[in-house]
Amino acid sequence: MPDIAAFVRAAEPVHGIRLVGVDGPSGAGKTTLATALAAELAAPIIEIDDFVSWNPPTDWWPRFDTQVLTPLLAGDDAVYQARDWTDWYGSSLGAWKTVRWQPIIVLEGVTCTRRAAADRLVCRVWVDAPAEVRLARGLARDTDGHAGARELWERWMADESRFFALDDTRSRADFIIDAA
Repeated sequence: MPDIAAFVRAAEPVHGIRLVGVDGPSGAGKTTLATALAAELAAPIIEIDDFVSWNPPTDWWPRFDTQVLTPLLAGDDAVYQARDWTDWYGSSLGAWKTVRWQPIIVLEGVTCTRRAAADRLVCRVWVDAPAEVRLARGLARDTDGHAGARELWERWMADESRFFALDDTRSRADFIIDAA
């Protein structure tokens, strides 16, 4: 981790801010890494889970771009409506959140370093683990009372895998972490 934090601190800001993306497939360990990195950098985290639903990873991106990336790069706070996970199977929105502009902000979650954002980030971290490990982690975390969770997870993993292959996301990573 110190290498990533040093890299971020040394990076030239983009429009005055250092946005750090911690990306990779679901269940890989992104949240664990991003939490430690954010603590090291004294930076807030914006979680992609506040935007995603079980729909393909392309559906929510315009809202993330409009409510998070665009304002932060303009020197403004990110004000966004978070996904309401009490509607676990749907895509309802819940409470509004504000992340105040700071010189460094960590973005954590699936596809946050996609091609459409890559040049706006000062550091792109890819976290990965084998599919069977990721599925087990996801099911352990997300199945509490949710019938059909395995099917949703398997479909989501196939969708994100297709997206990452088409976008070639991993190839743009400044750091690749094996979190198996």
